[in-house]
Amino acid sequence: MNDPSASAARPRRTFLMVLPLLVFLALALLFWFRLGSGDPSRIPSALIGRPAPQTMLPPLDGLQDNGAQVPGLDPAAFKGKVSLVNVWASWCVPCHDEAPLLTELAKDKRFQIVGINYKDTPDNARRFLGRYGNPFGRVGLDANGRAAIEWGVYGVPETFVVGREGTIVYKLVGPITPENFRTVLLPELEKALKAGS
Repeated sequence: MNDPSASAARPRRTFLMVLPLLVFLALALLFWFRLGSGDPSRIPSALIGRPAPQTMLPPLDGLQDNGAQVPGLDPAAFKGKVSLVNVWASWCVPCHDEAPLLTELAKDKRFQIVGINYKDTPDNARRFLGRYGNPFGRVGLDANGRAAIEWGVYGVPETFVVGREGTIVYKLVGPITPENFRTVLLPELEKALKAGS
């Protein structure tokens, strides 16, 4: 004789065995849609509206401009000027792609471009700048990555717009591209240049 309670328990037991798999699949889909569709350049920075980190960095040895050593990073250099701070490295593939755009930006003398060379060797960094040209008025060497942590860098390249008061007003995560150069970065620089002028 069939026990009716045993036949009712069988589907419930099967459902309980499949339930963890269904929960896992639901979570996996949720993460895939939420993380996979995200634009990393839209990651907010906790430093927006705050003073730029007071990080002193040594210069990139041997990097010359008109026969003089290009200075390192000095936070006092941000006061009174709009600055574009670019965190880069010679080993960073997107940094090679954005280098010509930084060179183009360097032609605009209304603001200064500051480089933070991240976990790189001086020889490779100098070779990189020799290949593409040096858009930076200052280059600080962040050999151990400490400055990048203080700036809240997720990964190279990243670019910050610092206003005349030394406050971070914008952060671009990822490389400068022709698209975001025109639609985002230039408008943010223009805004910073108009503020407090």
